[in-house]
Order: sequence, then structure tokens, then C-alpha cells
Amino acid sequence: MRLLEETGNTAIHWVVFSSDKVRESETRQAARRFLRSARMKNIETNRFTDSFFPSQSREIKEHFNELRQRFSPDLVFTHYRNDFHQDHRVISELTWNTFRNHLILEYEIPKYDGDLGAPGVFVHLDRSICERKVKHIVSSFRSQRSKQWFSEDTFFAILRLRGIESNSPSKYAEAFYCRKLTI
Repeated sequence: MRLLEETGNTAIHWVVFSSDKVRESETRQAARRFLRSARMKNIETNRFTDSFFPSQSREIKEHFNELRQRFSPDLVFTHYRNDFHQDHRVISELTWNTFRNHLILEYEIPKYDGDLGAPGVFVHLDRSICERKVKHIVSSFRSQRSKQWFSEDTFFAILRLRGIESNSPSKYAEAFYCRKLTI
């Protein structure tokens, strides 16, 4: 959201690999909310079976190859490579395999698995952006509400902790992992 606010001229290609009918609707709604100010946005959902990505990696890899033929992004966001969720790990690995010559930032998802690490890239955020982000996440992904970790205070807590780690003047930050950065 901050990137979009600061650049104002950004084209976004948002790709989701697992979605049933309910999750597809949630994903599209969330993407529209988050990408409201994007100059151009393409929201793509796929129906790979949730929780079975390791056994579908060939088909997912073929889709990644198709993505690489369609565009060459300046920046790619993907799951943290040490995320304990098997689907997230597959997506991270294939992202790196496909877009190895691009800037890739890996994001973290607080959840039951307790797989948060020590990221090294921080983006300071104003409280107003944090409030909008958390509101969008919680209101968009209704199917996740049954999970005990899926709450406003969890999302604010991680933003606050990353703000502490990066000495953010606003007290809040989003953090990413970056394996390779060419300057």
C-alpha cells in the first residue's frame, strides 16, 4: 500500500495459486482493496489444491514458466522460504527458480506454526497504513477467521515488533527477507 501511494504509477500482477470458489472471491476482493490506487492491475487466481502443492509442483512449475513468458517484474513478493506451510514453501522455491534475476522480497505470515525468523529488510509504515492494511486483511479473508491466530491484534503485533526491530519513528514496520540484492 505504501509503495502504491508513493509511486502512483505502478502496475501490479497479483497471482494466487490456491483458491476454491469462496477463497477466489476473497482474494479478488482483497486484491481490489489493496490495489485500489494501482495504475494497472491484473488479478489472477488458480485452482491448485490447497495443502497439496508438493504433489502438484510440476503443474505449478509449468504455470510459473507461463508467467515468466508474460511479464518481467521489477519486484516480486513471495512467501518466506522457511515458512513451515508446505504450499508456501513450494511457491517460494518456484518463485526463486523462475525469477532468479529479479528483486524478490519474501514476506512472513504469523500463524500457528511459529516460523517467524529474523528478517533484514524493513519498510517503516505510518499507523494509518497499518490500520488500513489490518482492516483489509481481517475483513477480506473471512474463511480464515476460525484460526486462532487470525486477528487484528496479531497483525498489529507483528507490525509493532518489526517497528521496534527497525527503530521506526512511527513505531510500525513491515519486514521482508531478501536473499539476493544487486545494487
